[in-house]
Amino acid sequence: MKKQTAGRDALGEFAPKFAQLNDDVLFGEIWSREEELSLKERSIITVTALITKGIFDNSLKYHIMNAKNNGVSKEEMVEILTHLAFYVGWPNAWAGFSLAKEVYK
Repeated sequence: MKKQTAGRDALGEFAPKFAQLNDDVLFGEIWSREEELSLKERSIITVTALITKGIFDNSLKYHIMNAKNNGVSKEEMVEILTHLAFYVGWPNAWAGFSLAKEVYK
């Protein structure tokens, strides 16, 4: 897994500790534990968590792109979002589909 710098790039000067925790702990330590869960599985969990919480900003789009890069096919993403619709709400799935459609076009 490549070293994450998004936190430092976006918030390094404004919130350096938060940026460091994002890059080094969340992505450096947690996401790198591929023996416990694959990157694909972590991506599916993360997209699901964000949609469940109703987060439809750039972070969801980033994690849908990350899921695609980690091997989640368009067909799998469609199935994930369809399944989620019945558990977290139709509007949440609809909003997720809007972003997934952009990512997978």
